[in-house]
Amino acid sequence: MRILLAEDEQQLSRAVAAVLSHMGYEIDVAENGLRAVELSGEKTYDCMVFDIMMPVMDGIEALRQIRQSGDVTPVIMLTAKSEVSDRVTGLDAGADDYLTKPFAIAELAARIRSLIRRNDSYTPKVISCGNVSLDTSELELKAENSVRLSEKEMQLMELLILNSGKELTAGQLFEKIWKDDESTPEGVVWMYICYLRSKLEAVAANVTIIGGREGPFSLKEREAL
Repeated sequence: MRILLAEDEQQLSRAVAAVLSHMGYEIDVAENGLRAVELSGEKTYDCMVFDIMMPVMDGIEALRQIRQSGDVTPVIMLTAKSEVSDRVTGLDAGADDYLTKPFAIAELAARIRSLIRRNDSYTPKVISCGNVSLDTSELELKAENSVRLSEKEMQLMELLILNSGKELTAGQLFEKIWKDDESTPEGVVWMYICYLRSKLEAVAANVTIIGGREGPFSLKEREAL
């Protein structure tokens, strides 16, 4: 699980990052809102934690820009203020939860776990990228033609569409889809990437999966290559 932490108070940032890392999360730290926007466009995260008051770009504006890009990653806002108006502003900008400073890191970790569970359990029935649509309930991939996918193919295609344009490592894909299959080697990711490439060609898709055997992988429209 990867977390993006945007916090300009270095002491707090180091403390939160250290605790979350000890819990097994991979942590990327941004010192301001602009850097958070840049990182969110480059990588995929399971949850993001933003302080509201930051230099260069505040957390509210950073969140607005991230949501405008189509990124729906769960976000927790941190604020030193307890006024209702500040909380409302953050929620209206697209935040999923908030914590008022000072806070217990254990509570932040619990809220992160809750948001990740909630996000994993909710999937839109139909998602799309380019001329391709994926019906997650019917396991159907469609462009000019349509094909049926296996459950694992659908899960992999879903991750690629939801993170289109971003690079996903083989390890990240394996962790998301095959983490409970103890006997399955990580090389299965490449095999399923090849399956999906063939099916994208079969439906005359204008998107393709970029990346070699070892990854990273990214779904992009052909005209953007």
